[in-house]
Amino acid sequence: MNQQPTASLEQIEAAAMALRRARASKAPIAPLATPYGIATLADAYAVQEINTRVALSQGRRLVGRKVGLTSTAVQQQLGVDQPDFGMLFADMEILDGDEIDCRRLIQPKAEGEIAFVLGRALLREDTTLAELISAIEYVVPALEIVDSAIADWRISLADTVADNASSALYVLGKQPTKLSALDLRLEGMLLEKNGAQASIGVGAACLGHPLDACLWLARTMAAADRPLLAGDVLLSGALGPMTPVVAGDRLHLRLTRLGEVSCRFV
Repeated sequence: MNQQPTASLEQIEAAAMALRRARASKAPIAPLATPYGIATLADAYAVQEINTRVALSQGRRLVGRKVGLTSTAVQQQLGVDQPDFGMLFADMEILDGDEIDCRRLIQPKAEGEIAFVLGRALLREDTTLAELISAIEYVVPALEIVDSAIADWRISLADTVADNASSALYVLGKQPTKLSALDLRLEGMLLEKNGAQASIGVGAACLGHPLDACLWLARTMAAADRPLLAGDVLLSGALGPMTPVVAGDRLHLRLTRLGEVSCRFV
């Protein structure tokens, strides 16, 4: 994150524009390394930052962040070995039980996660676990709809980072739970698609504990000069493998103690 990009500014800007056009046209593109020289994390985060600034300039509102690639199973699916982060904007939120228009998406997949909502800002790069815990207002179940602008999901870590950590939409449950007395490491997850089991997992699959993922995110975002603020949503990472979705599919996520959340695709 603190390294300088190896790609030129022209290459970074061209890659950012290519991703914006792919998202707008719903036409996926080739991996970014060969045409644009986007091969390192520094390159990729520079691309993501350009598109974040463009989104903000267009009036989109930043309301949270996501940690990606925290599950060993998902890392194995994508052939990567470390987490990443992406931006959550207000227009990415879908209400529990609502429909998702597949025309908004390119090649979507879904993940079951635990989401945290902050009551206080976390501004320091050396944020402690105690400070994180005291800042968390409540916890809810969440579905993240991930999507890639890279054809056939043939992504490297640099590709997914540049493409806003492959984040598209998210759905939060409506029953907030206080963090106290929860052992999120043991929180079980069942994601059903059309009434059948699609993915199972547990909180420990998320960097060992979802709070560890949130602490990594809080410190990383402070270092990136986009610190987490009061009211921000933190998607802490997948608890199990992604499942592809198409129009007609219905998703229902159940967590052991945190409740349920659902959506359907049309």
